[in-house]
Amino acid sequence: MFSYRHAFHAGNHADVLKHLVLIATARHLMQKSGALTLIDTHAGAGIYRLDDQAAQTSGEALAGIARLQAALATDFKTNVAAAGVDQAQAAIDSEANILQDYLRLIAGFNRSAAPGAAWKVYPGSPLILHALMSEPGRAAVHDRLRLFELHPTDWQALQAHVAQLGAGRQVSMAREDGFAALKALLPPPAAAGGSRRALVLIDPSYEIKSDYAKVAAAVQDGLKRFVTGVYAVWYPIIARPEAHALPRRLKTLAQQAGRDWLHATLHIGVPPGGAPGLSASGMFVINPPHTLAPALRDALPAVVQVLGRGRGQGYTVDAG
Repeated sequence: MFSYRHAFHAGNHADVLKHLVLIATARHLMQKSGALTLIDTHAGAGIYRLDDQAAQTSGEALAGIARLQAALATDFKTNVAAAGVDQAQAAIDSEANILQDYLRLIAGFNRSAAPGAAWKVYPGSPLILHALMSEPGRAAVHDRLRLFELHPTDWQALQAHVAQLGAGRQVSMAREDGFAALKALLPPPAAAGGSRRALVLIDPSYEIKSDYAKVAAAVQDGLKRFVTGVYAVWYPIIARPEAHALPRRLKTLAQQAGRDWLHATLHIGVPPGGAPGLSASGMFVINPPHTLAPALRDALPAVVQVLGRGRGQGYTVDAG
C-alpha cells in the first residue's frame, strides 16, 4: 500500500490517453451554462516536475508528452499559449481537435519555458480540471472541484499546489478514500437553474487487486445514485484477469442502466527484446459526449504514430 507514486509516470502514454479523454469530455460538458461538480477520486499530487529525479529515473515522460511536444507542438501552434496568449482566444474548435487542445493546455503550464525548450511541468487531473473551469469564458459559472487523496506525500503536495491556486471554496480536498467519499457527493448539488451535473474521474493506482472490484462497485453505486452523471475510468491493460474483466464489467453496468458508453485503448507496443513497464491502457466512459468517439478516432492515430515503439502498437475506440 502507498508504494505507487505517480511522479514516476506523469506525462507518460497513459496520461496522454487519460487527459485527452478528460479534457474533451469536460469541454463538452462546459458548453452548457449550468455549474458542474467535478470529482477526482484519486487526485495525486496535482502537478509534477518532469526534470526531477523521479521523472528522470523512469524516463516515461520522455517517451510520452516530450515526444508529442517535439513532434506536434509546432504544427499545432501550442507556442501561442506558451507566449502568454489566452487559451480561450487561441483555441479553434477544440472538440474537433482534442489533441491540439490537450497540447495547448499543457503548454499553458509551461509559459515560463524558453521558446522551443522541453516542457518541465506536467499537470495532473486536478489542475487540468481547475484550468478548464477557470478559463475566462467559464470562470463566472463557478464549477466545483472535489479532490481526494490518501498517499501521505502526495496529499501534502496536493494541499500546497491547490493553495497556490487561490480557488477558495470552489476547490475542496480531503485525505479520504475516494471510493467511499464518492457516495456522499452523488447526486451533486443543484445549480442555479435546478440542474444537477457531475463528471467523475476514477483512476486509482491498481497497486492492489481489490482496486478493480472497488472501481466497478463505485460505478455501480454511482449509477444508482445519479444515473445521468458522466463516469470516466482509467485502467492499465496488463496481464491480469481483473484488468481484462474491468471494461466488460463496466459495459454491463452501463447497459443495465440503459446508458451510453465509450471504451478507448492506447497501445504503444513493445520494442524488440521487450521492455519493462506499462505499454497499454484504457479509458471507459459512461454517458460520454456524442462528440468524443469521432474526436478520439481523429486524434489517436497521430498519438500512436508518435509514441508507438514496436510490436502491437495501435488504438481502439468502441461505443454503444
